[in-house]
Amino acid sequence: MAHELRGQKVAILAADGVERVELEQPRGALHGAGAKTEVLSIHPGEIQARQADLNSAGTFPVDRLVSDASADDYDALLLPGGTMNPDQLRVNKDAVGFVKAFVNSGKPVATICHGPWTLVEADVVRGRRLTSWPSIRTDLRNAGAEVVDEEVVIDGQFTSSRSPADLPAFCAAIVEQFAQAGSPVSGA
Repeated sequence: MAHELRGQKVAILAADGVERVELEQPRGALHGAGAKTEVLSIHPGEIQARQADLNSAGTFPVDRLVSDASADDYDALLLPGGTMNPDQLRVNKDAVGFVKAFVNSGKPVATICHGPWTLVEADVVRGRRLTSWPSIRTDLRNAGAEVVDEEVVIDGQFTSSRSPADLPAFCAAIVEQFAQAGSPVSGA
């Protein structure tokens, strides 16, 4: 079971303020299953991570600018949370365009906590069943999503969770969902 994602390449779209555990733990689960990951962001260098939104929690190197990336380059997309992170992504046209193209490709998308804010901005949640951090549930409803309060919600290509407390179930679910998505992109 340690190689179910061998050959798959997963984009992790994040910006400054990303909740450290919401990037680090899913990435570790993906690597453990054999996937390769790339951190995409809106600026080069490093992104600042946070713990509980308030405390500095180190940095993550940026592998590629989202403006230089294509949904065709990846098999799946991970949108971690943290309040500041998706708030920056949702006002960046390249990040929103990448998310919209990714969803339109039909490939799997996983998101946790505040991560769905970027999905709302990309206008891709209408008619979808999702969960999130409680404070953005009204935004999801207003964008046409069916919002539920569950540890992990799977609706077609979307896998969503509420908070860092859900990470064990979320990590297991994304490995399973990404593995079911099919063969890796060519050249990955």
